[in-house]
Amino acid sequence: MAAATGVVMSIPEASAATGGVTGYATQNGGTTGGAGGQTVRATTGTAIHTALCGRASSSTPIIIQVEGTINHGNTTKVSGGSCNTAADVIELKEISNVTIIGVGGGAIFDQLGIHIRDASNIIIQNVTVRNVKKSGSPLSNGGDAIGMESTVRNVWVDHVNLEASGGEAEGFDGLFDMKNNTQYVTLSYSVLRNSGRGGLVGSSESDLTNGFITYHHNLYENIDSRTPLLRGGVAHIYNNHYVSLNESGINSRAGARAKVDNNYFKNSKDVLGTFYTDAAGYWQASGNILDNVTWSSPGTDTNPAGPGMPSNTTVSIPYSYTLDGASCVPSIVSQTAGANKGLQVSNGNCSPTTPTTAPTTPAPNPTTASPAPTTPAPTTPSGTNLSIGAGADGSSKASGTSYGNVLDANMSTYWSPTGTTGSISVKWGSATTVSRINIREASGATGRIGSWRVINHDTGAVLTSGTGAGVITFAQTSLKKITFEITSASAAPQVAEFETYAA
Repeated sequence: MAAATGVVMSIPEASAATGGVTGYATQNGGTTGGAGGQTVRATTGTAIHTALCGRASSSTPIIIQVEGTINHGNTTKVSGGSCNTAADVIELKEISNVTIIGVGGGAIFDQLGIHIRDASNIIIQNVTVRNVKKSGSPLSNGGDAIGMESTVRNVWVDHVNLEASGGEAEGFDGLFDMKNNTQYVTLSYSVLRNSGRGGLVGSSESDLTNGFITYHHNLYENIDSRTPLLRGGVAHIYNNHYVSLNESGINSRAGARAKVDNNYFKNSKDVLGTFYTDAAGYWQASGNILDNVTWSSPGTDTNPAGPGMPSNTTVSIPYSYTLDGASCVPSIVSQTAGANKGLQVSNGNCSPTTPTTAPTTPAPNPTTASPAPTTPAPTTPSGTNLSIGAGADGSSKASGTSYGNVLDANMSTYWSPTGTTGSISVKWGSATTVSRINIREASGATGRIGSWRVINHDTGAVLTSGTGAGVITFAQTSLKKITFEITSASAAPQVAEFETYAA
């Protein structure tokens, strides 16, 4: 079996919670995706395209359950009367009434973007899209993790991870972009991180046909700018957690109007205003918390809203919604946002809950789209755990914990860093071939680990990166020391076992 880069986690079988749609995606007739249609299973990009092309028409409802890693090697063009696909991108073009949802061990779109064009009534849930490039290699979707353009209506993107590994200089573009007449979109309970650009609404000062976008309960972390950039139109931005916005945040310009409610901004710069243009935008702000936020001085092309963020317009919202208090936004977003979190949402009182609206239940034995799926990596690797008898070290450890606790085959002992980030390593006296590790969190601390990197300590090369504990696979590598580096966590992580395997 070929190794699949990424993390495999055992999560409950998810289903498309069509009744849970929120925000502007509820308007203009609502967003139901593939509700009522056939349910199929896909483990390759080609299988996703095959499912779209196998429908009776381009508007026949369909729910596509995705599991495994979707990449360039398994995503080809498929032809048919109900689709218009392309290789090296998941193409939702000239179609409607589609749900794509990650299930089982999770769905990772690795260096492969999702392109929505001339389409309507689309739901994307519970997936990770990472490291999509517009320059360098491999290329996909103009560098956007999810990109929408050319008469797109009613899209709900929910509980997803959108990630990059740098900005334009490193070959990446936006994580969540809308342009050329895209309207009635909601992005909810999602994580956007490690990118130069969070996302835009409108590609230029003359592209003003976009709008009616809702962003709520999302985490934006380590983003340079565009969280989002708005050109014209209306956006509702509430209960989001912004951490390390390095250059600017919500950039309302060219007549755009943003309602900005009960967000939490931390360790950031110029989190709201009009930037890099003299074409003014507007905002109505209330209930936001600014935690270590700095502001630029006003200039000809800079009009920051701070430090008090007074409103300069009013924005009417046509749908009902409940605001969590801004003080609890970091906690509730940490518990609910992102893929593989069980699709939990806030109950409006800062506590996570499973949506009460009944989801669309998949068929008991879903049809598998051709070609046949490959077998996913097991949640518990087989073979010999190479960590037993090896050595361990790492960054500073919390009091009462030990590096050796990750090698003792005892789940009741663990290593923990002094804070929420740190690294733990396994090392051998001679070169050892490794292609899979299993990070097992201690009882009572499961789900704390956020983003991570696996590093060949001998060379400094990053073997893979992702989010969440569990089984992680990568290309076979011969090394003397391998490091698991935790770069974010919801609380102090506790690694009970760092298992390593040859295959």
